[in-house]
Amino acid sequence: MMSDQEKLRPVRRMLTGVLVFQLVLALVLFLGDLGRDFVWPGGGPAAPAFDQPTRPGDQTRRYDPTMPASPGTEIDGPMPDRLVLQPLDGDRALLTGRIEAGDGERIVTQIATSSASQIVLHSPGGSVTDALSIGRALRDAGKTITVRARDVCLSACPYMLAAGTERVVESGGRVGVHQHFFGENTFLPAFLAVQDIQRGQGEVMRYLDEMGIDPMMMTHGLSTPPNSIYILTEEELAEYGMVTD
Repeated sequence: MMSDQEKLRPVRRMLTGVLVFQLVLALVLFLGDLGRDFVWPGGGPAAPAFDQPTRPGDQTRRYDPTMPASPGTEIDGPMPDRLVLQPLDGDRALLTGRIEAGDGERIVTQIATSSASQIVLHSPGGSVTDALSIGRALRDAGKTITVRARDVCLSACPYMLAAGTERVVESGGRVGVHQHFFGENTFLPAFLAVQDIQRGQGEVMRYLDEMGIDPMMMTHGLSTPPNSIYILTEEELAEYGMVTD
């Protein structure tokens, strides 16, 4: 008869094999994202700097969430490291800064008490979950959303733009998308990380459909690594419904 140790040996081999497979897959996924923009010796150039002009077919730029504050506001220096909602002129308010985890609940409360009918966006993005929460609050409040000529709305920020009952992107304003991270634990086994990404993308697609935006806009983001950003053209913004007439 086989001993208990002998009976357990195939199970141990199987578990070891599964663990090795997960580690290899995780490494492949990591190197795949890293390699898209990494300049290997003798390789091609990285994406152009963000401040370089774009044209159709040449819309991918380097992404850096550290950007200057919106011109003409009371905020000096770099963009706030968390979202800030502050009054502008007339019935406008500025929503600016990086979207950090936990910002959603705070900003949603402020939106509910804000008398501004128009929200101006200037944000490099951040937490997708919080952006979706803020977006739903903006839609419930019936806000018009604007991206001004010198401002940006990148990464998760376009989901807040999508929430406007009216949506305006002035000429020169930059709206950009790229791949997102979902969840906070980056040390999940590879298959769980993939499941987390799939769940997150499914939630974003449902949200865009809910807001009347063509979810095909996501195709540009899915093919653009996190350290780059795809700048949507005026034609694409109109095609996907990101701007209203």
